[in-house]
Amino acid sequence: MSDLECQYVMESDSIVGYLRGFIPWIASGVVSSFDLRWGALAGFLTGVLLLVQDLRRRVEADSLILEISSICYFAVVGVLAVLFPHSALETYQDAISFTWLAMTAWGTLAIRRPFTLGIARRQTPPEVWNLPGFYQVNAAITAAWGAGFTFIFAALLIAHFTEAPAWVGITAHVVGLVAPMIFTSRYPARVQARMEAAAAAQSPDSLLPQATPRGRHAQH
Repeated sequence: MSDLECQYVMESDSIVGYLRGFIPWIASGVVSSFDLRWGALAGFLTGVLLLVQDLRRRVEADSLILEISSICYFAVVGVLAVLFPHSALETYQDAISFTWLAMTAWGTLAIRRPFTLGIARRQTPPEVWNLPGFYQVNAAITAAWGAGFTFIFAALLIAHFTEAPAWVGITAHVVGLVAPMIFTSRYPARVQARMEAAAAAQSPDSLLPQATPRGRHAQH
């Protein structure tokens, strides 16, 4: 495995870079506890702000899938919340939001454009973007987030229809979000360790015969 791929793995494990893409969802979640319409507006404006910042930095459009998806979601939800203020949207909006995120994650995997590619590109030099390891690591991380989102919306729907206590939904959120975070922070290190082990095994030094230890048996 090349030194360049090892460099990618070491530089791509910053969880802060991944959390940045979810800032609109965090803002919306906080404000939506008071009013869904204002929550959608907060998510939309925050998403647009992040998108403008990235465009000014000349980030390519295919690296902004999560930002664009988030803006589209909050635009649709905001319009529906205004037009139908007494609909069931507010009741199910939490589950719907994670359904959207899950669709974004699995959809980008299906077209071989994991949404975390764009996040990782901002933390790595262009030389590593076309390496096989770059895609493989991001595909695994995107799948982890997709699984987390899917778990949350499924748990929320089950909790709603079974009238489970509130702590069930809270636990689902914690498990479905913390688990992908831990995977994101630890998986690159595991890949790096495998790379280094494979490189050591293929090193010319490992193929040299070992020197015979000197001692009583060697003397005989």
